[in-house]
Amino acid sequence: MSNDSLITGRVVGDVLDPFRSTVDLEVLFNGRPIVNGKEFRTPAVSDKPRVEIGGEDLSVTYTLVMVDPDAPNPSNPTLREYLHWMVTDIPASTDDTYGREVVCYESPAPATGIHRMVLVLFRQLGRDTVLPPSMRHNFNTRAFARRYNLGAPVAAKYFNCQRQAGSGGPKFTGPYTSRRHP
Repeated sequence: MSNDSLITGRVVGDVLDPFRSTVDLEVLFNGRPIVNGKEFRTPAVSDKPRVEIGGEDLSVTYTLVMVDPDAPNPSNPTLREYLHWMVTDIPASTDDTYGREVVCYESPAPATGIHRMVLVLFRQLGRDTVLPPSMRHNFNTRAFARRYNLGAPVAAKYFNCQRQAGSGGPKFTGPYTSRRHP
């Protein structure tokens, strides 16, 4: 499977080193699948997605992380990477509900700009071998993978997210009045 869209979206580079996808990963928000680079507005991602993982050996387990490398703002990502979700011990050929949610889902809510939301799947060395970080901000996917000997990702997806009204600033919500006089 090609990771070209992960490269053009700068996911490979900003978040991940080059890797080869070896496991099927499907991410669905309200039944809508993520296609790399597709845009979702914040209401569409308010509830956690369903994540389906391929493979056939139920003894193989995976860790899923979801990060925002563009927090708090794409032009100055001082919180890079912000951890939105982490599920460990997901058996192959199942979905996220069979794993352990160790960092609860926090829906993306970018204040400005378009943020990339990256979901990365790692193969674990065994059950109960991965622990959650103490903080969500300044998470580092590469360092996390090294710390728990996860190796290269086995799959990744990303989508673009921005707030419902876009990022054009506050919207007028007062009463409209006419300048015309009777």
